[in-house]
Amino acid sequence: MSTRTADIIIEGARVRTMLPGDFDGGAPRSIAIAGGRILGVGAADAVREAFRGSGTRIDDAAGRTVTPGLIDAHLHPIQGVDIVQGVDLGGLTDLRIVLDRLREEAARVRRDTVGGWVRAWNLDYAAFEGTRIAAATIDEALGDVPALLYFFDVHTALVNTAGLAAAGITGARTFEDTSEVVVDADGRPTGELREESAYADVLAVIPKLSREETLDTARRTLALMRRSGLTGGAIMDGNTGTLDLLEALDATGSGLPVRIVSAVDVKPAADAEERARLMAQRDRGGDRWRGGMIKLYADGVIDSGTGWLYEPDTHGEGTTPFWADHDAFVRAVAEFTAAGFQIATHAIGDRAVGETISAYEAAGLRAAGRPTHRIEHLECLDPRDIARLAATGVTASMQLMHMQWRIPDGSDAWSERLGPDRAKQAWNAGSVLRAGAPLALGSDWPIAELDARVGLAWAMLRRTPGDRDAHVYEPEERLTALEALHGYTRGAALAQGDDDLGVIREGAHADLAVWEEDPALVSGDEILHLPVTTTYLAGVRDDAPTSAARAE
Repeated sequence: MSTRTADIIIEGARVRTMLPGDFDGGAPRSIAIAGGRILGVGAADAVREAFRGSGTRIDDAAGRTVTPGLIDAHLHPIQGVDIVQGVDLGGLTDLRIVLDRLREEAARVRRDTVGGWVRAWNLDYAAFEGTRIAAATIDEALGDVPALLYFFDVHTALVNTAGLAAAGITGARTFEDTSEVVVDADGRPTGELREESAYADVLAVIPKLSREETLDTARRTLALMRRSGLTGGAIMDGNTGTLDLLEALDATGSGLPVRIVSAVDVKPAADAEERARLMAQRDRGGDRWRGGMIKLYADGVIDSGTGWLYEPDTHGEGTTPFWADHDAFVRAVAEFTAAGFQIATHAIGDRAVGETISAYEAAGLRAAGRPTHRIEHLECLDPRDIARLAATGVTASMQLMHMQWRIPDGSDAWSERLGPDRAKQAWNAGSVLRAGAPLALGSDWPIAELDARVGLAWAMLRRTPGDRDAHVYEPEERLTALEALHGYTRGAALAQGDDDLGVIREGAHADLAVWEEDPALVSGDEILHLPVTTTYLAGVRDDAPTSAARAE
Protein backbone atom coordinates (compact mmCIF):
# COMPACT_ATOMS: atom_id res chain seq x y z
CA MET A 1 0.00 0.00 0.00
CA SER A 2 1.05 3.58 -0.67
CA THR A 3 1.94 5.86 2.28
CA ARG A 4 0.19 8.86 0.72
CA THR A 5 -2.44 10.59 2.86
CA ALA A 6 -6.04 10.07 1.73
CA ASP A 7 -8.44 12.87 0.88
CA ILE A 8 -11.35 10.53 1.58
CA ILE A 9 -11.77 7.14 3.22
CA ILE A 10 -15.00 5.27 2.58
CA GLU A 11 -15.61 2.98 5.55
CA GLY A 12 -18.06 0.23 6.41
CA ALA A 13 -18.66 -0.91 2.84
CA ARG A 14 -19.22 -4.22 1.18
CA VAL A 15 -16.85 -3.92 -1.77
CA ARG A 16 -17.22 -5.52 -5.19
CA THR A 17 -13.82 -4.78 -6.72
CA MET A 18 -14.64 -6.74 -9.93
CA LEU A 19 -11.22 -8.40 -9.67
CA PRO A 20 -11.44 -12.16 -10.34
CA GLY A 21 -12.46 -14.05 -7.20
CA ASP A 22 -12.21 -10.98 -4.96
CA PHE A 23 -15.21 -11.08 -2.68
CA ASP A 24 -15.06 -12.11 0.96
CA GLY A 25 -18.74 -12.56 1.61
CA GLY A 26 -19.40 -8.93 2.38
CA ALA A 27 -17.15 -8.26 5.37
CA PRO A 28 -16.80 -4.47 5.79
CA ARG A 29 -13.84 -2.93 4.02
CA SER A 30 -12.54 0.58 3.45
CA ILE A 31 -11.43 2.43 0.33
CA ALA A 32 -8.84 5.21 0.51
CA ILE A 33 -8.89 7.91 -2.19
CA ALA A 34 -6.51 10.76 -3.04
CA GLY A 35 -6.18 12.94 -6.11
CA GLY A 36 -9.08 11.15 -7.76
CA ARG A 37 -7.39 7.75 -7.55
CA ILE A 38 -7.73 4.78 -5.21
CA LEU A 39 -4.85 4.46 -2.77
CA GLY A 40 -5.85 1.14 -1.28
CA VAL A 41 -8.62 -1.23 -0.26
CA GLY A 42 -8.67 -3.26 2.91
CA ALA A 43 -9.77 -3.69 6.49
CA ALA A 44 -10.78 -0.46 8.25
CA ASP A 45 -7.94 -0.47 10.78
CA ALA A 46 -5.28 -1.11 8.15
CA VAL A 47 -6.58 1.56 5.79
CA ARG A 48 -6.86 4.17 8.56
CA GLU A 49 -3.36 3.45 9.80
CA ALA A 50 -1.88 3.62 6.31
CA PHE A 51 -3.78 6.57 4.82
CA ARG A 52 -5.62 8.74 7.36
CA GLY A 53 -4.31 12.25 7.89
CA SER A 54 -5.54 15.29 9.76
CA GLY A 55 -7.51 16.48 6.72
CA THR A 56 -8.95 13.12 5.65
CA ARG A 57 -12.74 13.02 5.33
CA ILE A 58 -14.45 9.82 6.48
CA ASP A 59 -17.51 8.74 4.49
CA ASP A 60 -19.53 6.04 6.26
CA ALA A 61 -21.05 3.61 3.77
CA ALA A 62 -23.10 2.09 6.63
CA GLY A 63 -23.00 -1.42 5.21
CA ARG A 64 -23.93 -0.45 1.67
CA THR A 65 -22.17 -2.02 -1.32
CA VAL A 66 -19.58 -0.12 -3.35
CA THR A 67 -18.90 -1.19 -6.92
CA PRO A 68 -16.90 0.48 -9.65
CA GLY A 69 -18.86 3.19 -11.37
CA LEU A 70 -20.85 1.68 -14.22
CA ILE A 71 -19.99 2.40 -17.86
CA ASP A 72 -22.58 2.37 -20.63
CA ALA A 73 -20.67 0.80 -23.51
CA HIS A 74 -22.90 2.24 -26.25
CA LEU A 75 -25.09 5.33 -26.15
CA HIS A 76 -25.95 8.47 -28.14
CA PRO A 77 -26.27 11.36 -25.70
CA ILE A 78 -25.42 14.12 -28.20
CA GLN A 79 -27.33 12.83 -31.22
CA GLY A 80 -30.08 11.87 -28.79
CA VAL A 81 -30.67 15.53 -27.94
CA ASP A 82 -32.11 15.97 -31.42
CA ILE A 83 -33.77 12.56 -31.69
CA VAL A 84 -35.95 12.90 -28.59
CA GLN A 85 -37.69 16.06 -29.74
CA GLY A 86 -41.48 16.01 -29.81
CA VAL A 87 -43.72 13.07 -28.92
CA ASP A 88 -42.47 9.83 -27.37
CA LEU A 89 -44.49 7.06 -29.05
CA GLY A 90 -42.83 4.29 -27.07
CA GLY A 91 -45.05 1.35 -26.17
CA LEU A 92 -47.84 2.29 -28.58
CA THR A 93 -48.70 -0.62 -30.88
CA ASP A 94 -52.24 0.50 -31.77
CA LEU A 95 -52.08 2.69 -34.87
CA ARG A 96 -55.26 4.51 -33.89
CA ILE A 97 -53.63 5.74 -30.68
CA VAL A 98 -50.48 6.74 -32.58
CA LEU A 99 -52.59 8.79 -35.01
CA ASP A 100 -54.45 10.45 -32.14
CA ARG A 101 -51.12 11.50 -30.59
CA LEU A 102 -49.95 12.89 -33.93
CA ARG A 103 -53.23 14.72 -34.45
CA GLU A 104 -52.89 16.37 -31.03
CA GLU A 105 -49.28 17.36 -31.68
CA ALA A 106 -50.10 18.76 -35.13
CA ALA A 107 -52.79 20.96 -33.56
CA ARG A 108 -50.30 22.20 -30.97
CA VAL A 109 -47.63 22.95 -33.60
CA ARG A 110 -50.15 24.68 -35.85
CA ARG A 111 -51.27 26.85 -32.90
CA ASP A 112 -47.91 27.60 -31.24
CA THR A 113 -45.12 27.40 -33.82
CA VAL A 114 -44.85 29.24 -37.11
CA GLY A 115 -43.19 26.97 -39.66
CA GLY A 116 -42.90 24.19 -37.09
CA TRP A 117 -42.66 20.46 -37.64
CA VAL A 118 -44.25 17.57 -35.80
CA ARG A 119 -41.44 15.49 -34.33
CA ALA A 120 -41.88 12.03 -32.83
CA TRP A 121 -39.62 9.16 -31.83
CA ASN A 122 -39.73 5.61 -30.46
CA LEU A 123 -42.32 4.54 -33.03
CA ASP A 124 -42.91 0.77 -32.99
CA TYR A 125 -43.02 -1.23 -36.24
CA ALA A 126 -45.79 -3.29 -34.63
CA ALA A 127 -48.15 -0.32 -34.89
CA PHE A 128 -48.16 -0.82 -38.68
CA GLU A 129 -48.98 -4.51 -38.71
CA GLY A 130 -51.23 -5.01 -41.72
CA THR A 131 -50.78 -1.37 -42.78
CA ARG A 132 -48.17 0.23 -45.02
CA ILE A 133 -45.42 2.29 -43.46
CA ALA A 134 -46.28 5.28 -45.63
CA ALA A 135 -47.07 8.98 -45.60
CA ALA A 136 -50.61 8.16 -46.71
CA THR A 137 -51.15 6.38 -43.39
CA ILE A 138 -50.40 9.49 -41.32
CA ASP A 139 -51.32 12.37 -43.65
CA GLU A 140 -54.90 12.78 -42.44
CA ALA A 141 -53.77 13.15 -38.82
CA LEU A 142 -51.11 15.73 -39.69
CA GLY A 143 -52.64 17.77 -42.49
CA ASP A 144 -50.30 20.42 -43.85
CA VAL A 145 -47.87 20.31 -40.93
CA PRO A 146 -44.62 18.58 -42.01
CA ALA A 147 -43.59 15.67 -39.81
CA LEU A 148 -40.57 13.49 -39.09
CA LEU A 149 -41.20 10.29 -37.12
CA TYR A 150 -38.33 8.06 -36.01
CA PHE A 151 -38.89 4.38 -35.46
CA PHE A 152 -37.40 3.14 -32.20
CA ASP A 153 -34.15 2.02 -33.87
CA VAL A 154 -33.64 5.42 -35.62
CA HIS A 155 -32.63 3.47 -38.74
CA THR A 156 -36.01 4.12 -40.34
CA ALA A 157 -37.92 7.39 -40.50
CA LEU A 158 -41.45 8.10 -41.68
CA VAL A 159 -42.12 11.51 -43.23
CA ASN A 160 -45.54 12.76 -44.28
CA THR A 161 -46.33 14.27 -47.68
CA ALA A 162 -45.79 17.84 -46.44
CA GLY A 163 -42.41 16.83 -45.02
CA LEU A 164 -41.31 15.16 -48.24
CA ALA A 165 -42.19 18.32 -50.17
CA ALA A 166 -40.32 20.55 -47.71
CA ALA A 167 -37.21 18.37 -48.05
CA GLY A 168 -37.46 18.17 -51.86
CA ILE A 169 -37.68 14.37 -51.88
CA THR A 170 -39.52 13.46 -55.08
CA GLY A 171 -38.27 9.99 -56.00
CA ALA A 172 -35.68 7.26 -55.57
CA ARG A 173 -32.04 8.16 -55.07
CA THR A 174 -28.74 6.33 -55.27
CA PHE A 175 -26.51 6.29 -52.19
CA GLU A 176 -23.06 4.89 -51.45
CA ASP A 177 -24.57 2.89 -48.61
CA THR A 178 -27.68 0.76 -48.18
CA SER A 179 -29.94 3.76 -47.49
CA GLU A 180 -33.17 3.81 -49.47
CA VAL A 181 -35.92 6.25 -50.31
CA VAL A 182 -38.73 3.72 -50.61
CA VAL A 183 -40.92 4.39 -53.66
CA ASP A 184 -44.17 2.96 -54.99
CA ALA A 185 -44.76 1.28 -58.37
CA ASP A 186 -44.91 4.70 -60.03
CA GLY A 187 -41.61 5.85 -58.53
CA ARG A 188 -43.18 8.21 -56.00
CA PRO A 189 -41.67 8.29 -52.49
CA THR A 190 -43.89 6.51 -49.97
CA GLY A 191 -42.54 8.44 -47.00
CA GLU A 192 -40.51 5.52 -45.62
CA LEU A 193 -36.83 6.49 -45.48
CA ARG A 194 -34.41 3.72 -44.59
CA GLU A 195 -31.08 4.69 -43.00
CA GLU A 196 -29.61 8.11 -42.34
CA SER A 197 -28.52 9.06 -45.86
CA ALA A 198 -32.13 8.70 -46.99
CA TYR A 199 -33.48 11.16 -44.43
CA ALA A 200 -30.48 13.53 -44.42
CA ASP A 201 -32.33 16.06 -46.60
CA VAL A 202 -35.12 16.18 -44.03
CA LEU A 203 -32.63 16.92 -41.26
CA ALA A 204 -31.16 19.66 -43.42
CA VAL A 205 -34.43 21.64 -43.47
CA ILE A 206 -35.96 20.85 -40.10
CA PRO A 207 -35.65 23.53 -37.36
CA LYS A 208 -32.62 22.93 -35.16
CA LEU A 209 -31.82 23.56 -31.52
CA SER A 210 -29.32 26.31 -30.78
CA ARG A 211 -25.84 25.38 -29.61
CA GLU A 212 -26.72 26.58 -26.11
CA GLU A 213 -29.89 24.46 -26.03
CA THR A 214 -27.91 21.44 -27.22
CA LEU A 215 -25.23 21.96 -24.57
CA ASP A 216 -27.78 22.39 -21.78
CA THR A 217 -29.79 19.33 -22.79
CA ALA A 218 -26.70 17.16 -23.26
CA ARG A 219 -25.39 18.13 -19.83
CA ARG A 220 -28.71 17.19 -18.23
CA THR A 221 -28.71 13.83 -19.99
CA LEU A 222 -25.15 13.08 -18.93
CA ALA A 223 -25.96 14.10 -15.35
CA LEU A 224 -28.93 11.72 -15.34
CA MET A 225 -26.54 8.85 -15.96
CA ARG A 226 -25.22 9.21 -12.43
CA ARG A 227 -28.66 8.39 -10.97
CA SER A 228 -28.30 4.69 -11.75
CA GLY A 229 -24.60 4.37 -10.97
CA LEU A 230 -23.18 5.28 -14.37
CA THR A 231 -19.98 7.30 -14.27
CA GLY A 232 -18.94 6.85 -17.90
CA GLY A 233 -19.99 5.88 -21.38
CA ALA A 234 -18.95 5.42 -25.00
CA ILE A 235 -20.63 7.74 -27.50
CA MET A 236 -21.36 5.97 -30.78
CA ASP A 237 -22.71 8.80 -32.91
CA GLY A 238 -19.87 11.25 -32.94
CA ASN A 239 -18.42 13.70 -35.40
CA THR A 240 -16.05 16.60 -35.02
CA GLY A 241 -18.99 18.68 -33.77
CA THR A 242 -19.52 16.14 -30.99
CA LEU A 243 -15.90 16.56 -29.94
CA ASP A 244 -16.38 20.34 -29.93
CA LEU A 245 -19.43 19.99 -27.67
CA LEU A 246 -17.62 17.65 -25.28
CA GLU A 247 -14.74 20.10 -25.11
CA ALA A 248 -17.15 22.93 -24.29
CA LEU A 249 -19.01 20.88 -21.66
CA ASP A 250 -15.78 19.80 -19.97
CA ALA A 251 -14.50 23.37 -19.84
CA THR A 252 -17.51 24.84 -18.03
CA GLY A 253 -18.67 24.58 -14.44
CA SER A 254 -17.43 21.45 -12.72
CA GLY A 255 -16.71 19.71 -16.01
CA LEU A 256 -18.41 16.74 -17.60
CA PRO A 257 -20.57 14.83 -15.10
CA VAL A 258 -19.29 11.49 -16.49
CA ARG A 259 -16.26 10.24 -18.40
CA ILE A 260 -16.79 9.89 -22.14
CA VAL A 261 -15.01 8.14 -24.99
CA SER A 262 -16.40 9.35 -28.30
CA ALA A 263 -16.30 7.54 -31.59
CA VAL A 264 -16.40 9.50 -34.84
CA ASP A 265 -18.62 8.20 -37.66
CA VAL A 266 -17.07 7.45 -41.03
CA LYS A 267 -19.67 7.02 -43.76
CA PRO A 268 -18.99 5.40 -47.17
CA ALA A 269 -19.35 8.80 -48.83
CA ALA A 270 -16.44 10.29 -46.88
CA ASP A 271 -13.73 11.30 -49.35
CA ALA A 272 -9.98 11.37 -48.76
CA GLU A 273 -10.03 14.98 -47.60
CA GLU A 274 -12.75 14.33 -45.02
CA ARG A 275 -10.97 11.22 -43.76
CA ALA A 276 -7.78 13.20 -43.35
CA ARG A 277 -9.67 15.77 -41.25
CA LEU A 278 -11.04 12.99 -39.07
CA MET A 279 -7.62 11.44 -38.63
CA ALA A 280 -6.30 14.78 -37.42
CA GLN A 281 -8.83 14.57 -34.54
CA ARG A 282 -7.49 11.25 -33.24
CA ASP A 283 -5.76 12.56 -30.11
CA ARG A 284 -8.29 15.19 -29.09
CA GLY A 285 -9.39 14.92 -25.49
CA GLY A 286 -9.78 16.61 -22.15
CA ASP A 287 -9.84 15.83 -18.46
CA ARG A 288 -12.88 13.57 -18.72
CA TRP A 289 -13.24 12.83 -22.42
CA ARG A 290 -11.29 11.65 -25.44
CA GLY A 291 -11.70 10.57 -29.03
CA GLY A 292 -9.49 8.02 -30.75
CA MET A 293 -12.29 5.72 -31.89
CA ILE A 294 -13.86 5.31 -35.34
CA LYS A 295 -17.44 4.11 -35.89
CA LEU A 296 -18.25 2.16 -39.05
CA TYR A 297 -21.40 0.40 -40.24
CA ALA A 298 -21.46 -3.11 -41.70
CA ASP A 299 -25.25 -3.23 -42.06
CA GLY A 300 -28.55 -1.66 -41.03
CA VAL A 301 -31.27 -3.40 -39.00
CA ILE A 302 -33.15 -6.68 -39.28
CA ASP A 303 -36.57 -5.04 -38.95
CA SER A 304 -36.38 -3.18 -42.29
CA GLY A 305 -34.47 -5.82 -44.23
CA THR A 306 -31.15 -3.91 -44.11
CA GLY A 307 -29.41 -6.26 -41.66
CA TRP A 308 -26.75 -8.32 -43.50
CA LEU A 309 -27.40 -12.07 -43.22
CA TYR A 310 -25.71 -15.24 -44.39
CA GLU A 311 -29.07 -16.35 -45.78
CA PRO A 312 -31.92 -14.09 -46.98
CA ASP A 313 -34.66 -13.21 -44.51
CA THR A 314 -38.23 -14.40 -44.99
CA HIS A 315 -38.86 -11.46 -47.36
CA GLY A 316 -35.89 -12.38 -49.54
CA GLU A 317 -33.91 -9.40 -48.18
CA GLY A 318 -30.90 -9.03 -45.91
CA THR A 319 -28.22 -9.94 -48.45
CA THR A 320 -26.69 -6.50 -48.93
CA PRO A 321 -23.87 -4.90 -46.90
CA PHE A 322 -24.18 -1.31 -45.69
CA TRP A 323 -21.31 -0.15 -47.93
CA ALA A 324 -22.24 -0.57 -51.59
CA ASP A 325 -18.61 -1.54 -52.13
CA HIS A 326 -17.76 -3.87 -49.24
CA ASP A 327 -14.11 -3.93 -50.28
CA ALA A 328 -14.07 -0.20 -49.52
CA PHE A 329 -15.26 -1.04 -45.98
CA VAL A 330 -12.38 -3.49 -45.59
CA ARG A 331 -9.95 -0.84 -46.83
CA ALA A 332 -11.40 1.71 -44.39
CA VAL A 333 -10.82 -0.69 -41.49
CA ALA A 334 -7.21 -1.12 -42.57
CA GLU A 335 -6.73 2.61 -43.15
CA PHE A 336 -7.99 3.75 -39.76
CA THR A 337 -6.26 0.89 -37.96
CA ALA A 338 -2.98 1.99 -39.52
CA ALA A 339 -3.75 5.57 -38.46
CA GLY A 340 -3.94 4.52 -34.80
CA PHE A 341 -7.68 4.31 -34.14
CA GLN A 342 -9.71 1.72 -32.30
CA ILE A 343 -12.66 0.72 -34.49
CA ALA A 344 -16.23 0.02 -33.38
CA THR A 345 -18.47 -1.42 -36.10
CA HIS A 346 -22.24 -1.59 -36.08
CA ALA A 347 -23.04 -5.17 -37.10
CA ILE A 348 -26.48 -6.62 -36.37
CA GLY A 349 -26.96 -9.48 -38.84
CA ASP A 350 -24.89 -12.66 -38.60
CA ARG A 351 -22.99 -12.07 -41.85
CA ALA A 352 -22.28 -8.45 -40.88
CA VAL A 353 -20.61 -9.77 -37.71
CA GLY A 354 -18.63 -12.42 -39.57
CA GLU A 355 -17.44 -10.06 -42.29
CA THR A 356 -16.42 -7.48 -39.69
CA ILE A 357 -14.30 -10.02 -37.84
CA SER A 358 -12.64 -10.90 -41.15
CA ALA A 359 -11.93 -7.23 -41.88
CA TYR A 360 -10.42 -6.83 -38.41
CA GLU A 361 -8.26 -9.91 -38.89
CA ALA A 362 -7.00 -8.57 -42.21
CA ALA A 363 -6.10 -5.26 -40.54
CA GLY A 364 -4.36 -6.88 -37.58
CA LEU A 365 -7.20 -6.61 -35.00
CA ARG A 366 -5.87 -3.44 -33.36
CA ALA A 367 -3.76 -0.35 -33.84
CA ALA A 368 -0.45 -0.15 -32.02
CA GLY A 369 -1.05 0.87 -28.40
CA ARG A 370 -4.83 0.71 -28.78
CA PRO A 371 -7.38 -1.83 -27.50
CA THR A 372 -8.60 -4.59 -29.78
CA HIS A 373 -11.37 -3.50 -32.12
CA ARG A 374 -14.98 -4.06 -31.09
CA ILE A 375 -18.35 -4.87 -32.66
CA GLU A 376 -21.62 -3.20 -31.66
CA HIS A 377 -25.04 -4.89 -31.32
CA LEU A 378 -24.47 -8.48 -32.63
CA GLU A 379 -28.20 -9.20 -32.49
CA CYS A 380 -27.99 -12.39 -34.55
CA LEU A 381 -24.87 -14.51 -34.19
CA ASP A 382 -23.71 -17.62 -36.01
CA PRO A 383 -22.10 -20.04 -33.49
CA ARG A 384 -18.96 -20.18 -35.66
CA ASP A 385 -18.54 -16.44 -35.27
CA ILE A 386 -18.93 -16.65 -31.49
CA ALA A 387 -15.86 -18.90 -31.51
CA ARG A 388 -14.06 -16.37 -33.72
CA LEU A 389 -14.83 -13.57 -31.25
CA ALA A 390 -13.21 -15.61 -28.51
CA ALA A 391 -10.19 -16.49 -30.65
CA THR A 392 -9.54 -12.91 -31.76
CA GLY A 393 -10.43 -11.08 -28.52
CA VAL A 394 -12.81 -8.78 -30.38
CA THR A 395 -15.33 -7.37 -27.88
CA ALA A 396 -19.02 -8.07 -28.31
CA SER A 397 -20.72 -4.82 -27.26
CA MET A 398 -24.37 -5.77 -26.79
CA GLN A 399 -27.58 -3.99 -25.79
CA LEU A 400 -29.88 -6.61 -24.34
CA MET A 401 -32.71 -4.16 -23.66
CA HIS A 402 -33.46 -4.26 -27.38
CA MET A 403 -35.29 -7.52 -26.77
CA GLN A 404 -38.16 -5.45 -25.34
CA TRP A 405 -39.66 -5.07 -28.84
CA ARG A 406 -39.97 -8.79 -29.41
CA ILE A 407 -43.39 -10.46 -29.28
CA PRO A 408 -43.56 -13.99 -27.82
CA ASP A 409 -45.40 -15.45 -30.83
CA GLY A 410 -42.66 -14.22 -33.18
CA SER A 411 -44.89 -11.73 -34.99
CA ASP A 412 -42.65 -8.72 -34.37
CA ALA A 413 -40.76 -7.47 -37.42
CA TRP A 414 -37.37 -8.64 -36.13
CA SER A 415 -38.44 -12.23 -35.42
CA GLU A 416 -40.74 -12.56 -38.41
CA ARG A 417 -37.98 -11.60 -40.84
CA LEU A 418 -35.48 -14.05 -39.32
CA GLY A 419 -37.88 -16.94 -38.88
CA PRO A 420 -38.13 -19.11 -35.74
CA ASP A 421 -34.82 -20.94 -36.07
CA ARG A 422 -32.56 -17.93 -36.53
CA ALA A 423 -34.55 -15.88 -34.01
CA LYS A 424 -33.32 -18.34 -31.36
CA GLN A 425 -29.81 -16.95 -31.96
CA ALA A 426 -30.96 -13.60 -30.56
CA TRP A 427 -28.69 -11.51 -28.38
CA ASN A 428 -26.93 -14.66 -27.16
CA ALA A 429 -24.71 -13.00 -24.57
CA GLY A 430 -24.51 -16.13 -22.44
CA SER A 431 -22.97 -18.09 -25.30
CA VAL A 432 -20.50 -15.26 -25.93
CA LEU A 433 -19.31 -15.41 -22.32
CA ARG A 434 -19.17 -19.19 -22.19
CA ALA A 435 -16.98 -19.14 -25.30
CA GLY A 436 -14.56 -16.83 -23.50
CA ALA A 437 -15.15 -13.74 -25.65
CA PRO A 438 -15.07 -10.25 -24.11
CA LEU A 439 -18.54 -8.81 -23.43
CA ALA A 440 -19.53 -5.19 -22.79
CA LEU A 441 -23.09 -4.03 -22.14
CA GLY A 442 -24.89 -0.78 -22.85
CA SER A 443 -28.23 0.87 -23.54
CA ASP A 444 -28.00 2.49 -26.99
CA TRP A 445 -29.93 5.43 -25.47
CA PRO A 446 -32.19 6.95 -26.70
CA ILE A 447 -33.13 3.67 -28.40
CA ALA A 448 -33.62 2.13 -24.94
CA GLU A 449 -33.69 3.34 -21.36
CA LEU A 450 -30.72 5.24 -19.95
CA ASP A 451 -31.16 3.67 -16.51
CA ALA A 452 -28.44 1.03 -16.19
CA ARG A 453 -30.58 -0.96 -13.77
CA VAL A 454 -33.01 -1.69 -16.60
CA GLY A 455 -30.11 -3.00 -18.68
CA LEU A 456 -28.86 -5.17 -15.83
CA ALA A 457 -32.37 -6.53 -15.32
CA TRP A 458 -32.82 -7.48 -18.99
CA ALA A 459 -29.42 -9.19 -19.02
CA MET A 460 -30.41 -11.30 -16.02
CA LEU A 461 -34.05 -11.98 -16.91
CA ARG A 462 -34.45 -11.76 -20.70
CA ARG A 463 -38.03 -10.71 -20.09
CA THR A 464 -39.87 -7.58 -19.06
CA PRO A 465 -38.53 -6.65 -15.60
CA GLY A 466 -41.20 -6.57 -12.93
CA ASP A 467 -43.52 -8.90 -14.84
CA ARG A 468 -42.81 -12.39 -13.56
CA ASP A 469 -45.37 -13.87 -15.96
CA ALA A 470 -43.73 -12.34 -19.03
CA HIS A 471 -42.23 -14.58 -21.70
CA VAL A 472 -38.52 -15.39 -21.19
CA TYR A 473 -36.55 -15.26 -24.44
CA GLU A 474 -33.84 -17.94 -24.76
CA PRO A 475 -33.53 -18.58 -20.98
CA GLU A 476 -30.23 -20.41 -21.49
CA GLU A 477 -28.69 -17.06 -22.53
CA ARG A 478 -29.45 -15.32 -19.23
CA LEU A 479 -26.52 -13.79 -17.37
CA THR A 480 -25.92 -14.01 -13.65
CA ALA A 481 -26.09 -10.76 -11.70
CA LEU A 482 -22.30 -10.72 -11.40
CA GLU A 483 -21.83 -11.36 -15.14
CA ALA A 484 -24.21 -8.53 -15.96
CA LEU A 485 -22.44 -6.21 -13.53
CA HIS A 486 -19.10 -7.14 -15.11
CA GLY A 487 -20.48 -6.21 -18.54
CA TYR A 488 -21.37 -2.75 -17.24
CA THR A 489 -18.08 -2.23 -15.35
CA ARG A 490 -14.88 -4.12 -16.12
CA GLY A 491 -16.10 -5.43 -19.48
CA ALA A 492 -17.12 -1.98 -20.70
CA ALA A 493 -13.88 -0.42 -19.43
CA LEU A 494 -11.62 -2.93 -21.15
CA ALA A 495 -13.67 -2.63 -24.35
CA GLN A 496 -12.56 1.00 -24.59
CA GLY A 497 -9.02 0.27 -23.42
CA ASP A 498 -9.20 1.64 -19.85
CA ASP A 499 -7.47 -0.74 -17.46
CA ASP A 500 -7.88 1.76 -14.60
CA LEU A 501 -11.68 1.96 -14.84
CA GLY A 502 -14.39 -0.56 -13.99
CA VAL A 503 -12.35 -1.92 -11.09
CA ILE A 504 -11.57 -1.03 -7.47
CA ARG A 505 -7.86 -1.46 -6.80
CA GLU A 506 -4.83 0.63 -6.03
CA GLY A 507 -4.14 3.14 -8.79
CA ALA A 508 -7.56 2.93 -10.43
CA HIS A 509 -9.75 5.97 -10.94
CA ALA A 510 -12.00 6.59 -7.94
CA ASP A 511 -15.18 6.29 -10.01
CA LEU A 512 -17.58 4.45 -7.73
CA ALA A 513 -21.25 3.61 -7.22
CA VAL A 514 -22.72 3.07 -3.75
CA TRP A 515 -25.74 0.75 -3.70
CA GLU A 516 -28.28 0.28 -0.90
CA GLU A 517 -27.74 -3.47 -1.27
CA ASP A 518 -25.34 -5.69 -3.20
CA PRO A 519 -26.39 -5.62 -6.89
CA ALA A 520 -24.72 -8.98 -7.40
CA LEU A 521 -26.98 -10.65 -4.83
CA VAL A 522 -30.42 -9.40 -5.86
CA SER A 523 -32.80 -10.69 -8.50
CA GLY A 524 -33.35 -9.07 -11.87
CA ASP A 525 -36.74 -7.80 -10.70
CA GLU A 526 -35.28 -6.37 -7.50
CA ILE A 527 -32.37 -4.59 -9.15
CA LEU A 528 -34.80 -2.46 -11.13
CA HIS A 529 -35.64 -0.55 -7.94
CA LEU A 530 -32.34 -0.90 -6.07
CA PRO A 531 -31.27 2.61 -5.00
CA VAL A 532 -27.87 3.98 -5.93
CA THR A 533 -27.39 6.32 -2.98
CA THR A 534 -24.13 7.96 -4.05
CA THR A 535 -21.66 8.06 -6.89
CA TYR A 536 -18.06 9.27 -6.93
CA LEU A 537 -16.32 10.57 -10.04
CA ALA A 538 -12.57 11.00 -9.55
CA GLY A 539 -13.35 10.93 -5.84
CA VAL A 540 -15.92 13.73 -6.03
CA ARG A 541 -19.15 12.69 -4.37
CA ASP A 542 -22.62 13.20 -5.86
CA ASP A 543 -25.61 12.47 -3.67
CA ALA A 544 -28.27 13.30 -6.29
CA PRO A 545 -31.60 11.53 -5.70
CA THR A 546 -31.95 8.22 -7.47
CA SER A 547 -35.53 8.42 -8.69
CA ALA A 548 -36.36 7.94 -12.39
CA ALA A 549 -33.04 7.77 -14.19
CA ARG A 550 -34.61 7.59 -17.63
CA ALA A 551 -33.96 10.70 -19.70
CA GLU A 552 -37.27 12.14 -20.85
